[in-house]
Amino acid sequence: MLKEHIKGDVTFMYATLKGVQQEFVFSGAMKSFHARKQQLEKLKQMLHQHEQEFLRAVNKDLNKQEAEAFMMELGTVHAEITHALESLEEWMEPVNVKTPVTHTGSKSYLVNEPYGSVLIIAPWNYPIQLTFSPLVGALAAGNSAVIKPSELTPHTSSAIAAAVRATFAQEIVAVVEGDAKTSEALLKQGFDYIFFTGSVAVGKIVMKHAAEHLTPHTLELGGKSPVIVAEDAKLDLAAKRIAWGKFTNAGQTCIAPDYVMVHESVYEDFLKKLKKHTYNLFSQRTKEGTFTQIVNDKHFDRLAAFLNDGEIVLGGQSSKEDRLIAPTLLTDVDWDAPIMQDEIFGPILPVFPFKSATEVLVRVRSLPNPLALYVFSEEEQTQKLYTEQLSFGGGCINDTIMHVANPYLPFGGKGPSGIGAYHGYESFRTFSHQKGMLKQTTAFDMPLRYKSGKVMNKIIRSVFK
Repeated sequence: MLKEHIKGDVTFMYATLKGVQQEFVFSGAMKSFHARKQQLEKLKQMLHQHEQEFLRAVNKDLNKQEAEAFMMELGTVHAEITHALESLEEWMEPVNVKTPVTHTGSKSYLVNEPYGSVLIIAPWNYPIQLTFSPLVGALAAGNSAVIKPSELTPHTSSAIAAAVRATFAQEIVAVVEGDAKTSEALLKQGFDYIFFTGSVAVGKIVMKHAAEHLTPHTLELGGKSPVIVAEDAKLDLAAKRIAWGKFTNAGQTCIAPDYVMVHESVYEDFLKKLKKHTYNLFSQRTKEGTFTQIVNDKHFDRLAAFLNDGEIVLGGQSSKEDRLIAPTLLTDVDWDAPIMQDEIFGPILPVFPFKSATEVLVRVRSLPNPLALYVFSEEEQTQKLYTEQLSFGGGCINDTIMHVANPYLPFGGKGPSGIGAYHGYESFRTFSHQKGMLKQTTAFDMPLRYKSGKVMNKIIRSVFK
């Protein structure tokens, strides 16, 4: 066992750390239900014991207020752990599958085993939730884990490192802090599984490193997640739920609505309601300085430039000193404008009118597959049209972002928005290698397989037709 938790760019120790964790997992120490349950309970206890440190840290890094931080950062992880503890014994059971008549006397089943030492690289936008939520799945599946928190939220990174250090032996869970060079050094070590959450650009780098070692991996990325408001939608409720889903965490959410397309017959009415609810939900927080901050100056400058890409109908106020941009609604945005080329990831929301469903389908399909899609309509036919004819990771009908908080739903992207999924049972499956096993009887032996010639040829053809 390594005596000290690693901090900084100590590349020569990373391989040793991975080896220690692999040895621990392959020793069988995490094979049993009770061993895994114990680690999940320790994680849950750690979240309770260090709750105030975590809440203070995300407040320092992002100005997140306590109620929102608890709900969006800690509450979802608690739900994941509770679900895993309730279901783990069942998840671990071998799964019997059918056996064909050609295999008479045998039985077939699936067995899940841990990969070994997994690397979890977490982002800055939900630095607690998106660090510990995948860890739940990794521990439930019987792995050890190395966590790399984001350096862009340094107070939270330090709080995570301190809490993990005080709770887990390093052969089970370890934390490595550092910048992008640290992540790259870790990726070179050939971990048994890689779980990355972050941007598409960095996701491609992670995938290249994974390819060098043929390492299985999950990429949770993002994209331009659209909202479609049909003419029959309940506009007031739609506007309220869209405003909340977009501007929570200052829009720094991978599944936040990225742009809204509204049927032209209700466009003006909807826009008035969206302005009203955005103002009612967030204006006071903006004035008193409790609205979530932009993570750093680089991201602030990028977002501030987008304010010139359309007509500001609400918001637009900004302060680089405080890294604050007020919730902003834009109209008259050109589809070729810079704001529409990549995920916005901030508190700016373009709103477009549309004339027909065909226009929506063509427009959304012209962009890479988004991580999420949201449809507001009372008609089941309209709901099915968009959710079945468009490709996306997951989403909601008549709501935004709430699907991510359901531990019974898999969460993940498709193509450019991500590879693989997690949450609940899907997390257990993600961090487990599934073995297909056949157990043959020794009570008798089928002689047919040993035969050859024309007779055997006829038998084989009749069986497999």
